[in-house]
Amino acid sequence: MHTKPYLIAEIAQAHDGSIGILHSYIEAVSKTGVQAIKFQMHIAEAESSIHEPFRVQFSKEDATRYDYWKRIEFSLEQWKAIKKHCDGVGLDFICSPFSNLAVDWLEAIGIQKYKIGSGEVTNFLLLEKIAQTGKPLLLSSGMSSFEELDKTVEFLKKRKVDFSILQCTTDYPTKPEQYGFNVISKLKERYKVPVGFSDHSAKIATGIASVAFGAEILEFHVVFHRDLFGPDAIASLTMEETKQLVEAVNAIYIATTNPIDKNTNESYLELKAIFEKSLAINKNLPKGHSIAFNDLESKKPKGFGISAADFEKVLGKKLRTNKSQWDFLNEEDLE
Repeated sequence: MHTKPYLIAEIAQAHDGSIGILHSYIEAVSKTGVQAIKFQMHIAEAESSIHEPFRVQFSKEDATRYDYWKRIEFSLEQWKAIKKHCDGVGLDFICSPFSNLAVDWLEAIGIQKYKIGSGEVTNFLLLEKIAQTGKPLLLSSGMSSFEELDKTVEFLKKRKVDFSILQCTTDYPTKPEQYGFNVISKLKERYKVPVGFSDHSAKIATGIASVAFGAEILEFHVVFHRDLFGPDAIASLTMEETKQLVEAVNAIYIATTNPIDKNTNESYLELKAIFEKSLAINKNLPKGHSIAFNDLESKKPKGFGISAADFEKVLGKKLRTNKSQWDFLNEEDLE
């Protein structure tokens, strides 16, 4: 890993169709230290129909999934204002389109990077549309087997798309046995592209561990409070947790890029002088006494007597003079 982990806070449907709440999310996320904020662009008529089933039956006000998409969608003008706000607070604007029309809108507002959700990995119509923009792409691998991913990767490479892959488990919230950290290295080896982790566990530790396992990109859902209405709230981090995650992930990155050489310990010389010890005797002993193990103690600091590490060398040696309890023991004290 050569670059600092790229952290993406995913808003998804946390705004519940309120443009005011969405803008307050942009403000809050901009104070956490992440580099990017991610949205989903849903245009109901282009992407869905009344036949679409609910993934989770969470809504008390939408009769159908289509009604839900309709209620939470924004106009092109509103999306332009969203992008402008992100630019203004220094957040990269990333968005997942769920229709070709959404790609047209995202091009109109000047998107720099696309995200493809797990459910769209085999949607070659949409991938073709994005490939034609020439923009980079983040690909979530959540629902895909390697066989399916191979086809998608081949499709993108043929079109010279600059892409990254995220290990992801499409289950909300994800349980530890589903994280699949082992897949991060497998994706790197198999596709030779940057690999990240898309998290739905609602746990800070998961993101930290993914970076330790080599994730170069980390995406996770954020929410003001996990009790809020919406399909993803339960699988999200709060703003305070996000700040903690940013700090921890950056520290882990520094740790993984600064390997320690256990053969050199010059930096500890000063501490070693304080913590390491010298030999002393633990009772009054007469001249001519033969030193036994039970006569010895080790006392700080180092350098005032024979090193405690060398105690075996003094066993059986005779004292040249009388010694008092707790005196340090030096070479000149021994015959």
